[in-house]
Amino acid sequence: MRLLVVVILFVLIVAGAFSLQCNAVAKPPVSVEASPYLIERVKNEEWLLIDVRSKEEYNQGHIPGAVNMPHDQIQSYLDELDGWQDKPVIVYCRSGRRAQLAMKVLEDLKFTSLRSLEGDMLGWSESGLPVSQM
Repeated sequence: MRLLVVVILFVLIVAGAFSLQCNAVAKPPVSVEASPYLIERVKNEEWLLIDVRSKEEYNQGHIPGAVNMPHDQIQSYLDELDGWQDKPVIVYCRSGRRAQLAMKVLEDLKFTSLRSLEGDMLGWSESGLPVSQM
């Protein structure tokens, strides 16, 4: 009986430790702050900035240097993304939902350095940072 209690306790401890370890592995998405520094890195082609909003939204105003790849069509842009799998790719939309969907697709395609734009386009605009229009 005593041995059974010891075995059960041991299993519970191991299961608890494994559960904690699994939770520690899940990382929140890394974000990049909205700043002129971002534009400079994009301009120097050190970072790729992807606007995953619709073409209409993009044309109304986007971050300078951003390329438009609507979130629901992101896989059709794989040729344009060639070579960026291990380089910084920053993704944004209006408020974050579509950016997360696009990042999930890119993550599944083995992109390793994905970032979200802190505050997305709403935050960028509220910061008074430059916006380009088509």
